[in-house]
Amino acid sequence: MNTETEQDGTAALAAATVRTERLDLVPLAVAHAAEMAEVLADPALHSFTGGAPLTGPDLRARYERLTAGSPDPAVLWCNWVVRLRASGRLAGTVQATVTDEGRTAEVAWVTGTPWQGRGIAREAAGALVALLLDHGARTVVAHVHPDHTASAAVARAAGLAPTDEEVDGEVRWELRLPA
Repeated sequence: MNTETEQDGTAALAAATVRTERLDLVPLAVAHAAEMAEVLADPALHSFTGGAPLTGPDLRARYERLTAGSPDPAVLWCNWVVRLRASGRLAGTVQATVTDEGRTAEVAWVTGTPWQGRGIAREAAGALVALLLDHGARTVVAHVHPDHTASAAVARAAGLAPTDEEVDGEVRWELRLPA
């Protein structure tokens, strides 16, 4: 993994473009909404999380809120689209909510149905966790539905381990480094 933005601090974190072997994690922009509405259009993506796919205009409004940033100055929202470098197509997203002065991050990922089963979520989530650790995170958390074996495999590959804690019916996964 290599970040094009090699600055200190959490502000640099949200602006970082991350390159992996096959992917570019590009900071989310409102302009991504139309293509991402297609990527995220399969209702099956909501099997474990509930809800339904957002329309292009609804996703655009959501991206406007996300790119404006958290209203709480102690919370940093970091969102990236996952671009397949070979085709230039968007295939999913990764995100982190960073708190505790950069020491704690809650992460999530989603890969569009046509790109699942190719290791894209694993590669993107692993790069995200590495980026967070490089920027000072000591604890990385994800919440995974207990029946979502693919997402559990992504969490494990990113270095997280399941805990005994459940939040809203999802298992808390965690990677905790010594302070």
